[in-house]
Amino acid sequence: MRAICVTRLLSARRVASFRHIREQEAAFLVAAIEEGASTPLDLGELISRMTNDVVCRVAFGEEEGGGRKFKLMLEEFGAVLGTVNVADFIPWLGWVNRFNGLDRRVEKVFAEFDEFLDRVVEDHRLTTGEKSEEEEDIVDVLLQIQRETSNSAVDRDTIKAIVLDMFAAGSDTTYTALEWTMTEILRHPRVMEKLQQEIRVILGDERNVNEEVIERMDYLKAVIKESFRLHPPIPLLVPRESTQDVKVQGYDVPEKTRVIVNAWAIGRDPKRWGDDAEEFRPERFLNSKVDFKGQDFELIPFGAGRRGCPGISFATASMEITLVSMLHRFDWSVPGGEEGGGLDADEAPGLAVHRRTPLLAVPTLYSP
Repeated sequence: MRAICVTRLLSARRVASFRHIREQEAAFLVAAIEEGASTPLDLGELISRMTNDVVCRVAFGEEEGGGRKFKLMLEEFGAVLGTVNVADFIPWLGWVNRFNGLDRRVEKVFAEFDEFLDRVVEDHRLTTGEKSEEEEDIVDVLLQIQRETSNSAVDRDTIKAIVLDMFAAGSDTTYTALEWTMTEILRHPRVMEKLQQEIRVILGDERNVNEEVIERMDYLKAVIKESFRLHPPIPLLVPRESTQDVKVQGYDVPEKTRVIVNAWAIGRDPKRWGDDAEEFRPERFLNSKVDFKGQDFELIPFGAGRRGCPGISFATASMEITLVSMLHRFDWSVPGGEEGGGLDADEAPGLAVHRRTPLLAVPTLYSP
């Protein structure tokens, strides 16, 4: 299944084919911000709505606003996953979940998702062959794979599972990453000014952003890397399991030990990042080859190796066009005229680390 995701669903060519969706949704976001210009806006809500709509259109073709119900289900899904499950640490205590309500919540969430995704797959099956390649979404591609392969492993349940995984991984985490990036930009006016200067010089008088010019924005890429370093969307990566007895730095790790990698702590390690490891300073990446694609273990917000996230390119493309669109057309400030340093960066517990409080900011339409 991972091979299918990498080669057919999230390949560079497929990610590029969704470019028009990202650009359209970025334009919708700019229009929504423009309507509320000069008043405090809940940036988290706006960003969440946009990332949700992008992934809905990419995954199963829902048009603008069509994924609201799915988003509500996903929020409950995230809350359930973020609940401490004693059986994860002491398996024989799994019976406790029958009495604390966790099993009932899991069953309810599963039933709602299963019903929703069944409808999506059936609707796509009935309209097979009516779309151009540009109009195809992930469900269309999976159904095509199913038709092309005899005795295909891509059955109906597999299609639903892949779509759910893609939505859960692609919507909430991208929204979280964008919210933290804007938080740090607002907290550091110098960074905002430098980034806006790069964006506005490269874009010039262009009102709409296209992804081709973003490749030239080096400081933008440094800002995103620095945000991932301090705020990996999933601070504890997908658990691994040791396949044999091994000794790591003097510690004996028995076979079948569950290993959890703390990407949050790695990104703030002063031994690697220096005495200013807690400081948001994108310049540290301007002359560095360190990237977040899994080859540099000091920066692994998407994991690494065979269990690394296959959606890196898709998430990065969505982040870049969103940030450029917001910072090109608007200047931003914290409500009440406070300096950016007055904005808190408190984290809320959960599977994905969100802000504890809403991110409120005031946009002012930029006039050259």
